[in-house]
Amino acid sequence: MKLKRDGVLYALTITSSSALLFLVQPMIAKAILPRFGGSAGVWVACMLFFQVALLIGYLYAYWITRLGRRAQTAIHLALLALSLAALPLRPRFEWTPSGGGNPAFAILWLLAVSVGLPYFLLSTTSPLLQSWYAARGARFPYRLFALSNAASLAALFAYPAVVEPLLSGKHQLLWWTGAYLGVVILAGLSAVRNWGGGFENLKKTRPLAGEAGGTACPTREGAEAGETACPREPESADFIGPENRPLLWIALAACASTLWLAVANHLSQEVAPIPFLWVLPLGRYLLSFILCFEGSGWYRPTLFRWLLPLAWIAVCLRIALQGSMGGLEWEIPVFSAALFVCCMFCHGELAESKPDPRNGLAFFYLMVALGGALGAVFVGLVAPNVFSTYLELPIGITGCVLLALALLFGFPAKRLLRLALFAVLAIVFALRYRSGDADVVRVRNFYGALQVRDRGAGDMAARALYNGVTLHGLQFLAAERSRLATVYFSAESGVGRVLDSRRQPGRRVGIIGLGAGTLAAYGQRGDHFRFYDINPAVIEVAQRDFRFLAESEAQTDVVHGDGRLSLEREPANSFDTIVLDAFSDDSIPIHLLTREAFESYFGHLRAGGVLALHITNRYLDLEPVVEAQAASFGKQVLLIHNLADLERGVYEADWAILSDGSLPDLARYSHPPAATRMPRPWTDDFSNLLRALR
Repeated sequence: MKLKRDGVLYALTITSSSALLFLVQPMIAKAILPRFGGSAGVWVACMLFFQVALLIGYLYAYWITRLGRRAQTAIHLALLALSLAALPLRPRFEWTPSGGGNPAFAILWLLAVSVGLPYFLLSTTSPLLQSWYAARGARFPYRLFALSNAASLAALFAYPAVVEPLLSGKHQLLWWTGAYLGVVILAGLSAVRNWGGGFENLKKTRPLAGEAGGTACPTREGAEAGETACPREPESADFIGPENRPLLWIALAACASTLWLAVANHLSQEVAPIPFLWVLPLGRYLLSFILCFEGSGWYRPTLFRWLLPLAWIAVCLRIALQGSMGGLEWEIPVFSAALFVCCMFCHGELAESKPDPRNGLAFFYLMVALGGALGAVFVGLVAPNVFSTYLELPIGITGCVLLALALLFGFPAKRLLRLALFAVLAIVFALRYRSGDADVVRVRNFYGALQVRDRGAGDMAARALYNGVTLHGLQFLAAERSRLATVYFSAESGVGRVLDSRRQPGRRVGIIGLGAGTLAAYGQRGDHFRFYDINPAVIEVAQRDFRFLAESEAQTDVVHGDGRLSLEREPANSFDTIVLDAFSDDSIPIHLLTREAFESYFGHLRAGGVLALHITNRYLDLEPVVEAQAASFGKQVLLIHNLADLERGVYEADWAILSDGSLPDLARYSHPPAATRMPRPWTDDFSNLLRALR
């Protein structure tokens, strides 16, 4: 009965801490976006911090369980009390050094001083309490690991669906602070229970290789009574013996982590720029953890000997045939199903080889956390700086193939090496398979993957700039057509009509979002067009591979940096027109659509100035968002839509034009809003991207 009461306490503590662990990540990351700009690099830096902090938490849990129970309790209670000094939770901007350049180190430091200790202690809760529970004689502590992942999964979907729409950023952080106080109390009670003992329940067992103190297997009688069985010895290659089991745990965890992050990158960058699309892969990743460690035998090796080859083939075919067969309705279910199968294999094998919890649990979780962190670092930091395209998904699939051949199909090491070479060649062929366009350049960095492609022939020969699957610019190669404004910036587009109708001498135009530099085509002698772009690769490509900037009659210059932050450094009332072209991709910079941002735009416009926003997006309806901001500032808004004309390289586009008064020369081209709903205006403290989904 006493053990059962402890189990309830531990389960409640683990569930609460795991939920807060996943809730604080989007909360604090969103809170710092306006300070550092809305680039994907901010989210990458945040992800790196949380993964490393999680690994440090698991390392602490492993270290502290080597100590006596009273030392464990005293140390953990002291850290819990110390973490209260970080409350209430908020970004500690005053402790963050200012300066230009790459903000990654400033972001890491800001997160460390703002949420570092509370996040670290939350990350220790699950492995530490499971170790304490196992030491008290519990039979199934690994089910608490499944429970922690279930809580994380619930929090993952609750944030965009419930928390973000209902609470402002400040109230989110205050609510989280109160919930953290409750978790500290629960964790403190659990630590006090550990002081009372329970280690006397440990049985004398046979040590296994794999950690300093050895792991332990129960007796045959204990296993038949329901205790955790000894790790299953692989029937495969002899290089995966007991002494190498920690390496196997790392490899399996790293493979699963790489796959979910790579699939999220592939779907959001190469398939469809849909906000929250990354939630689906992460949800399947967590679900596989839940099913494999719940203890009901969801993972069956004989079944996955058939399912895994089907998953590998499906992924390779979709990569090879991308854009030539099927669409979004195929990509999402195929990749989601294949990812789930691969993660079930990786996590199922982890569950099959897990050690006896009473001696080896903390070390096991440390190895799993290390593998997960390595996968995240590979996808988040190594791949963008080493590869020119998204190679992490083929590499992750190759790793899954090799692990399965060793663990499920019993392939020897030499044969695996030959098959690895064959797999790499096959994946390279699939990746290089294209439907006709010739790559001029492919480059990838912190902000995404760019491709410059030549397409068409004769008068239709053109050079196109893509970020993933999103077209960002197109220029005809023929000299007589090279200055035509194309894609979303044609003469009949909203921005085209604004720039054509407002040709006063010496006009100054500020443009957030460079692309290929297409809008420079509207420049006249005496004009000054200033572009802002955060991605140095975009700037290099626009200046080297396209001629819009060089052929413009206007004076043009390009400022490297976040558009809003760079614009705020300009003198007030310095532009006749400001253009925003930054909302076509997945991670749209929300900080460019807040009240504080619009206040900056209008403050930098001269009397009678115009603000033009490109709001073309297949997955987001940004019209109501812009209308709400216009109404809050008392501005008139015109919505202008133009049709496509592929012969001239013109695509359908939607623009919102904001001004102080009527624009009769443009009003006849506008259309009324499609809906009458007026959402709450977004601020740096509140936004609701979920409501903007089409």
